[in-house]
Amino acid sequence: MKKSGPLILAFVLLFQGCQRTAETDQFHLSGLTMGTIEYNVKYHGAEVNLKNDIDQVLIELNQSLSTYISDSEISQLNEWGKLNFESKYFLPVLEVSKEVFLRTNGTFDPSIGPLAQAWGFGPDKRIPEMRQAQIDSLKLMIGFQQVEFDENSVSMPPNYQLDFGAIAKGYAVDLVAGLLEEKGIQNYIIEIGGEVRCLGVNANGKTWTLGIEDPTVEKDERRVYGLVRLKDRSLATSGNYRNYYEKDGRIYAHIIDPRTGYNARHTLLSVSVFASDCITADAYATAFMVLGIEDSYEIVESESDLDAIFIYQDDDGELVHVATEGIKPFVEIR
Repeated sequence: MKKSGPLILAFVLLFQGCQRTAETDQFHLSGLTMGTIEYNVKYHGAEVNLKNDIDQVLIELNQSLSTYISDSEISQLNEWGKLNFESKYFLPVLEVSKEVFLRTNGTFDPSIGPLAQAWGFGPDKRIPEMRQAQIDSLKLMIGFQQVEFDENSVSMPPNYQLDFGAIAKGYAVDLVAGLLEEKGIQNYIIEIGGEVRCLGVNANGKTWTLGIEDPTVEKDERRVYGLVRLKDRSLATSGNYRNYYEKDGRIYAHIIDPRTGYNARHTLLSVSVFASDCITADAYATAFMVLGIEDSYEIVESESDLDAIFIYQDDDGELVHVATEGIKPFVEIR
């Protein structure tokens, strides 16, 4: 479920800390979260440095959802199969996960970890020799419909393992946005590992402009495919071209279809999803990489809050895109 974020942000600077531009009264805060993921926050119109506050929120979120922290809430759940919530962070991510799981016919599923691990996309990165019997066995240990929760606790069957890595960055963006808005900040852009949320305008009074990456470049390259103007919305991008391996002449991408147990195979290279909150955009972006263009487009068209840009290769191998009607006026393809 984890995904690369093919998003280039023109405002990102290569430093960590805080910078303030006197001419525009604008703060630029940056740092690391979730281990090695860089965050960047720009805002103006407030005489306050919120870096310490932002770092604290991200630390608390990590303590709740990081599978790399042995005593985090999610680690406790994965060990014991049940959890009484210790923080305010766990329930919302369960609620969004269930909503998108149901809306996308199970293609967004935070319990897919055992399958991803078996296919060689876990911590040990082993290239597997997968057989149908093994896949069938692993599928018995996944299925978010078996995860039960209420306002106070969550439980799941034995051998289940949850991992919210596919939406943790989007969720973190929303939490930082909530912090800024509580402080009365109405003009900001927040980026965490390629997931973005914007409000208002930049310091020059113009709409925030982001670049979407060309998904056909090599792993160590970057090239802008198009620009998008974003105001009062969130954006998350998912793609399968930076996290894959090749074996016996076949490409194995990290996007796994929970319904079949196999890697999703279609011409879709990346999808950028727009929504009011970033966690929702993040979840749908992951699911759409499994569903493909036609089924994903149908979902977007039926949801008033969603828009999307799908980038794929046509029959001639040319890079083309499809954008939903709500985002078309704000997109410029280079």
